Formats: sequence, C-alpha cells, structure tokens
Amino acid sequence: MSVVVLAPTVFFVTFLAASRGYLQGWQRMTPTAVSQIVEQIFRVITMIVLADLLLPWGLDYAAAGASLGALAGAVTGLMVLVYFHMKLNKEIEFKYGANLQPTAQSASESTISIIKRIFVLALPVSAASIMLPVVSNLDLMIVPQRLEVAGYSVRQATELFGYLNGMAVPLINLATILTASLAVSIVPAISEARALKQTDRIYNQTAAAVRISNFVCFPAFVVVFFLATPISSLIYNAPGAGPAVMISAVSIILLGLHQVSTGVLQGLGHTTIPMVNMILAAASKVFLNWHLTALPAFGIMGAAWATAADMGVAAFINLYFIHKYIGYKMELGQLFKTICAAGVMAVVVKFFYELTMAEWHIEVISTFGAVFVGCAVYIAAVALFGGMRKEDMQQIPMIGRIAVKILSKIGIFK
Repeated sequence: MSVVVLAPTVFFVTFLAASRGYLQGWQRMTPTAVSQIVEQIFRVITMIVLADLLLPWGLDYAAAGASLGALAGAVTGLMVLVYFHMKLNKEIEFKYGANLQPTAQSASESTISIIKRIFVLALPVSAASIMLPVVSNLDLMIVPQRLEVAGYSVRQATELFGYLNGMAVPLINLATILTASLAVSIVPAISEARALKQTDRIYNQTAAAVRISNFVCFPAFVVVFFLATPISSLIYNAPGAGPAVMISAVSIILLGLHQVSTGVLQGLGHTTIPMVNMILAAASKVFLNWHLTALPAFGIMGAAWATAADMGVAAFINLYFIHKYIGYKMELGQLFKTICAAGVMAVVVKFFYELTMAEWHIEVISTFGAVFVGCAVYIAAVALFGGMRKEDMQQIPMIGRIAVKILSKIGIFK
C-alpha cells in the first residue's frame, strides 16, 4: 500500500527535478534551496499527521499515510518553483523584451537531438550518484568480515563498522556541506562560460573554486582531526569512535576537492569522466579495505584510510583532466599559505582545548570554545598570509559575505 500511494509522487518529482535544473541553469540557486526546505517541512508534517490519523486502521494504512508525505512535499515544492519561474520570466521580459526571439546566428536543433544530448549528459551523472550506495554496500560486505580476520569478534566488528559508517562518515559529509553547495553552483557558471567561449573565465572560476574548497576544508579537517574523541563523545556519546573519526578527517580535504573538480568537469560537458574516476577510486578502496582492515595494527582505521584514498584517487584524476582541458594547475603557493594558516589553527585548537579542560573540566565548553577560537584565528591567519582573496571569500555560501564585512572592519580587507 505504501508503494501504491507513492506512485503519483513520481509524476510531480520529474517536474520538480527538471524545474530545479532549469533554474540552476540560469544560476538561480535560491529556488532550489527554498523549495527543498518547503518540501521537507510539508513532507514531515504530512507524514506525522496522516500516520497518526490512520494508525487505528492498521499499520498498513499508517505506513501508507506516512508515504503520502512524499507527495505532499513534492507538490508544495513544485508550487514554490512555479512562483520562482514566474519571477524569472518577468525578469527575462524586463531585460530582453516580451518578444524574445533567437538571433539570426542561432542554430536550430530538433527535439530528438536535444533529448539525445540531455541523456548523454545526464546518464553519467546519474550513474555516478548510484556509485555512492554501491560503495556503501561494498563496505558493508567487506569491512566487518575483514575486521574479524584481524581478530575482532562479530560484535566488536559490527560496533567498529558502526563507528566508521554511522558516525565518522556523517561528520565528513557535514563538514563538506559548503563545498557540495559550491560544486552545484559552479556547474552552470562553467557551462555558461564554455558556451560563450570565455576560456579565461573558465580558468578563473575553476581556480577560485579550488581555493575556496581548500579554505573551507582545511579548518574542518583540523577541528575533526584534533577534536575527534571529544566530538564523538558529545555528539554520539561514543568516545570509542575517536580513532575512526580522526583518520576520516583526512577525507574532508579530498572530498571537497573531488566535489569541486567534479562540478568543473560536468560544467565543461565531460560528465563521463567523473563517473569513470569514481569507479577506479571505488576499486582502489575495495583493494585497500580488503588488505588494511585485516591488519590488527590498522583495523577500522584501515577502512578509514581506504575511504580517504577513494576520495583522493577520484579528486586527483579529476584534476588531471581539468589540467588537460583548460590548463589549470593547483596554485601551490596559495595552498602552502592555507596549510600554514591551518597549522596555526591546529596549535590554537589543541592548546585551548587542553588548557580549558585542565582548568574547568567541562568538555562542552572546551570543545566548542576550541572550535570558535580556532576558526577565528584561522580566518585571520589566512587573511594575513594572503591565502584567500576578498573576492573568493565573498563567494563562500552563507558565511562568506559576513566574514568579509568583519575582516574589512578590522582592516584586514580593504
């Protein structure tokens, strides 16, 4: 019954996805964000209300009522996008006139040709998305089994795998929210520059995206690496997850690079390359999982290293192809300055945490205090070392413009 009531949702989700893609093509990212928030709010409310109302009829009806939340979310999300479409159309009419027509130089293209191009671009992107759950399932099959080979009991192996997959991985994903947003927003920007044959703009946008990724991911790495055990204790009440979380922190920097480089290649129209790279990276992860996790000296940390290698292989192959197509090389001087700023932050974070813990013995204050003080020192150090440009910082989602205003007031940026 739950599957039956989900069927109408497919109809609306197709329009929802296409509409978001169209608006993102105009570099309008706000409609996607707002519609997703509205969609989730109405989905959850409908799910809870209908499940509660239909529970007296039986669990089948209650589950079906909960599944109807997906339909309510999709419909309300689509209604939000309709508003943004109307707003965009007014902007287009105001800028170009009501009778917008193709120019004489525009080449006509048949509907079949357009659909074919969409499939050629979309299928590799979809296949790359499918790789994520595939790799997770491979981890589930390999890691616990190899932990038993390393000498752990079934219960211990299951617990250790839970530390990695259920605690460390979500923290890594949380730390790369900003770079994930950046990767989505850079696709239409690069695509537009490519269509206009603005090679300098493509290069500059790619360089800025990589600088922003490093700027955001290095402090996140420092926080998770040096505060792995207290963060695991505070969030999960599982200090035993500390070693897995600490090693997984390396994945933050590499995942950020992978996300951004994938966005650049997709914007350039080379959607197949990231998919193939993910397959190669997954193969390396399986190989390392099989060998490292079975070593008693590594255990679950071997699986964490394998995850980092997975992200690293995919990221660096992506960067190779970006260099091949647009000639971009990572700015080592800029990277060195960012690493130095992260090193200063690491010293401050470790010193602040240990000092406050010795004085007050309150882990919450010590942990969050170390994070806030460390981030403030990092931003100041990056600005002083010249590791981040004002224009780059302004492009960082959510926090960029606020940071620029604060740094401008204290005289670091002019």
